Amino acid sequence: MEVEQYRREREQEFQSKQQAAMGSQGNLSAEVEQATRHQVQGMQSSQQKNRERVLAQLLGMVCDVRPQVHPNYRIAA
Repeated sequence: MEVEQYRREREQEFQSKQQAAMGSQGNLSAEVEQATRHQVQGMQSSQQKNRERVLAQLLGMVCDVRPQVHPNYRIAA
């Protein structure tokens, strides 16, 4: 009977320590999740804000073609 009582006490002690350790990990996980959401929201807002400017710049570079002879081109004689 004493052995059984000792085992239950140790089991309760182990369970309380395990809950304390897991509780801190759960809190850490929630903090990481919140930080990740915040970073994603920042990236999305930056993308929305700069979308038109980047598109205009990209189209300007693609559509502004200036034909030139390459410096390494040699006319065969």
